[in-house]
Amino acid sequence: MSLSFYAEQSVFSDPGELAAHYAGLPRDPARLARVVRDVMIHRLEGDLFGHTHPTDRLHNDAESRYIDDILRIVVDRNDAPLTVRREPGDRFVGICRDFTLLHVSLLRHAGVPARLRSGFADYFGTDGFHHDHVVTEYWDGERGWLLADAQLADPVITAAWPVDFDPMDVPRSRFLVAGEAWRAIREEGADEAAFGLHPPTEGPFFGERFVAGNIRLDLAALNKVETLLWDVWGADDGEPGTPLPPSARELYDRVAPVVSGEVSFEAVRKVFAEEDGLRTPSTVTCYAPFNGTSPVTLR
Repeated sequence: MSLSFYAEQSVFSDPGELAAHYAGLPRDPARLARVVRDVMIHRLEGDLFGHTHPTDRLHNDAESRYIDDILRIVVDRNDAPLTVRREPGDRFVGICRDFTLLHVSLLRHAGVPARLRSGFADYFGTDGFHHDHVVTEYWDGERGWLLADAQLADPVITAAWPVDFDPMDVPRSRFLVAGEAWRAIREEGADEAAFGLHPPTEGPFFGERFVAGNIRLDLAALNKVETLLWDVWGADDGEPGTPLPPSARELYDRVAPVVSGEVSFEAVRKVFAEEDGLRTPSTVTCYAPFNGTSPVTLR
């Protein structure tokens, strides 16, 4: 049941009428990751490629929630087959979620069960800090669920970071899904300041409250609701960097084990259905980094 669920497209990953651009693509996860890597560039990667992103693309590309909108931008800039590596100026300017959503979409199109996972990676250069990140989790018939990072599928990128592993088999010690990051803080005494969008010296987006938000995103993604990372919903609307109230801590203490380790499909479906504060509503609040805050009604 769970494998067939994750082998089918979601509202977010469905290419729709643009599925014709998937014709002739490989099925292998590594080769599909390279397809993704060669049509996208991260907002923060301009210097690595000697490129300056146009402001409108820097601000607007990653506001694309759905894969058909992302593909439309990609092919409008260069209508070559997706297997053709784009110059930086022709690429979609996104973030980790966009690389992962396209990778997951391609895998599902090939019949490979795949899903997004939100969590924290330790391989982006800041000593001891676990950066907010999104990767692919895909099903391998021999080994089960594996983590893959399509953003790393280019030697230019892996050379820039301390990556000493196969990007198609990211060690789970190097990427902690959100529930495991929460448990590391709450149960093992890990420093909450070591988890976030950036270190505490650079702003308030770190710590328990930020990790809790990633649990909400991860639970939604496990239910194939793959929103933007700055789409927010739920009862807790406290300011970034402020402590969570005790009731919220109790909620995430209960939910974190459900989205940790070998995830139970039945459990994540049940929690998502029953927890009003975690289930994604039809309208969310989007805190777009460049374009301001607005309510958005999802498809």
